[in-house]
Amino acid sequence: MVPDCYFVPLSSDSTDVRYLATEHTGGAWSLTEQHIAPLTGLGVHVIERHLAALGLGDGKAVGRVTFDILGVVPIEEVTFRVSVVRPGRSIDLVEAVASCRGRDVLVVRAWRMATGDTTSVAGGPPTSMPAPVDVPAWDMTAVWPGGFIASIDVRRTADSAPGRATAWIDTPIPLVADEPVSTLARFIGLVDTANGIGVRESPREWMFPNLDLSVHLFRQPVPGPVGIANHVTFGPDGLGLTSSVLHDVAGPVGRAAQSLTVRRLG
Repeated sequence: MVPDCYFVPLSSDSTDVRYLATEHTGGAWSLTEQHIAPLTGLGVHVIERHLAALGLGDGKAVGRVTFDILGVVPIEEVTFRVSVVRPGRSIDLVEAVASCRGRDVLVVRAWRMATGDTTSVAGGPPTSMPAPVDVPAWDMTAVWPGGFIASIDVRRTADSAPGRATAWIDTPIPLVADEPVSTLARFIGLVDTANGIGVRESPREWMFPNLDLSVHLFRQPVPGPVGIANHVTFGPDGLGLTSSVLHDVAGPVGRAAQSLTVRRLG
């Protein structure tokens, strides 16, 4: 029986941060490796737990979070090291490094900013997406294999095309078993699907995995599905870029970017 979650906690000690990945994290490029999306959400969750243990969890919001993917991640135990790189009363930078089999596999860095009332000057967001109920269901498993893709619910607009797509992503599966998870961690844990919702070329003929993920937010997301309006660009010399506007059910919340390495299979 596969546990009904993406990760199972192996330790509740904030200085010994270990989680076991389940088969629901199974990747799209290899069935024996994790899809990086759930692990990015877990990285945010681990940072939030660390800050709460230090008494630093309130009064600030994440404005940017980046993920550098250092290698493939087996569907096994993952360990985190967390540190406050740049402490401050109004701004801080927190880092979490995930390792597997004694090798670092993911570096997470989150800039947090003090919050305040800027309602009187708020403005300038992109155009909102159609509501989830107005978008038809789409079977993403027809394009991608893996436990993670099989675990999510996807709705994609009919006008999506190779290299451009607008989709809502949701999942009934908890990120972590038996631990409360924030709306932000759950939201971030679905964003990395952006590279797969409107592929330019068939993944059976081309590889275009992302090396990183960068998320910039101008407000914190609300509970519910993640909306992604993306644009995939391949350059002439093996580099690519997936750029996305991120939404929740209340409207746009920020942007994401993923650097791609593009290679022909075979």
